[in-house]
Amino acid sequence: MSSQLVGEHEFEAADGLPQALPSGERLLWQGRPDPWLLARHALHGDLVAAYFVVLIGWQVASAWADGAGPAQLAAQLATALPMAVLGLGLLGLIAWLMARTATYTLTDQRIVMSIGIVLSVAYNLPLSQIVAADLRLRRGGSGDIALTLADGQRIAWLHLWPHVRPWRVARTQPMLRGLPDAREVGAVLARAAREHAATRPAAARPA
Repeated sequence: MSSQLVGEHEFEAADGLPQALPSGERLLWQGRPDPWLLARHALHGDLVAAYFVVLIGWQVASAWADGAGPAQLAAQLATALPMAVLGLGLLGLIAWLMARTATYTLTDQRIVMSIGIVLSVAYNLPLSQIVAADLRLRRGGSGDIALTLADGQRIAWLHLWPHVRPWRVARTQPMLRGLPDAREVGAVLARAAREHAATRPAAARPA
């Protein structure tokens, strides 16, 4: 198997994989991001919701300070609330589409990230080219796993977004985002990495 990172643009991935696994390669785990987690943490849904709350609160408070009565305040809310609902609804729809069109696959040889709403692109990340995996857990066991690639291996940040670690543009880190069972996935990945390293020829291992 090639040790290079590959973006497959020529076809849509089937079942999260660009093609059938080679003989001898084992599927260890496969899953998708959770839309709710993507909306909250990748698309900053919490901040967007807080913005609308502050904006509507400020508008109502200003109207009340100017002497507006209950009917006028209700009219103010009737104007502002639909805009907030529409904005949050669009954000939720985008998160759902991103999650629905993304599949993360872990085998005993590589991680495959099949992503893309309009164009499905499959990125092959050989375990031999992943030097570190950073598990970030949240309350309830959900979280993200950021992957540090070996020197010389790079994928454009915009090509990966939102499946990429924020603010790491110079040296991008692909990220398995919005995992409901992040701890379990991290354990499977750690075990796969150890077993893969043990089977590599001694000359191929880092000093």
